[in-house]
Amino acid sequence: MPEEGLPWSSKNQLLSYEEMLRLVSLLAELGINKVRITGGEPFVRKDLIPFMSELSQIEGIEKLSITTNGTAPIKHIDALKAMGIHAVNLSLDTLDKERFHKITRRDEFDQVLAFYKALIEAEIKTKINAVVMEEHNLDDILPLVELTQNDSVNVRFIEEMPFNGGSKGYQKIHWNYRRILDHIMERYPNAQRLDDHKSSTSYNYQIPEAKGSFGVIPAYSRSICGTCDRIRLTPKGDLMTCLYQNDGFSFRDFMRAGASDQDIKEKFIYFFKTRAKDGFEAEEQKNQSNTFESMATIGG
Repeated sequence: MPEEGLPWSSKNQLLSYEEMLRLVSLLAELGINKVRITGGEPFVRKDLIPFMSELSQIEGIEKLSITTNGTAPIKHIDALKAMGIHAVNLSLDTLDKERFHKITRRDEFDQVLAFYKALIEAEIKTKINAVVMEEHNLDDILPLVELTQNDSVNVRFIEEMPFNGGSKGYQKIHWNYRRILDHIMERYPNAQRLDDHKSSTSYNYQIPEAKGSFGVIPAYSRSICGTCDRIRLTPKGDLMTCLYQNDGFSFRDFMRAGASDQDIKEKFIYFFKTRAKDGFEAEEQKNQSNTFESMATIGG
């Protein structure tokens, strides 16, 4: 979290639940079958659970998941399980309480760890997303991998992107996915590569006899771009076909100007067909600004 925090958006700038349900219904008609709710933090929105329950009932949506920072009340886990949630991604960059406070600017480590344990006990498919930041949490890589020994969890280490924590401008990282993996393999040389599905965003491994697995996501190196089949709608309704673009088409404004369902579907198809081939091309196509919008506003 940036030290200065982030500006709050007014309610009318955000997509309403009704607008989101309309867009997802139309996307389902176009063949989208998996939806992930992310953020920011999704649970800051009032009545999120009823909204997700409605989402799960849209014809064609087969998998519904959520990414959270784990600060929500643990009681929500029962509701997520009841609606048949496919998976929960927990953003957790460190297992050290002091480093957690420094990274997140929140003193809620115990709550997040309790949320994680409750997910495991509920037998909900759980993934941990850990951004590897050279200045903050290199000492947490191996302890996070160690979680997979006894818990059925997939820990994914994500290369730090140039807009993690705000618009830093472009800068080289030293801990790319290869270095992260080499570091882990020094401790666990017998870890075995798993078969990844064709659109996987991570390279996944498992230590023999471990209950869980770990993976590395080349978010900066972008070596998985060729099989990416994901799109992202920001809370304000901007379509992002790649995180490395910095301008998205506003479906919020398009809908509020009176676009028909057919207009919306045709607009989606246009942007799907003209998306950049990878993150490098998307970056080249962006405007002249050398900064990126914070991941907290795009959706972590």
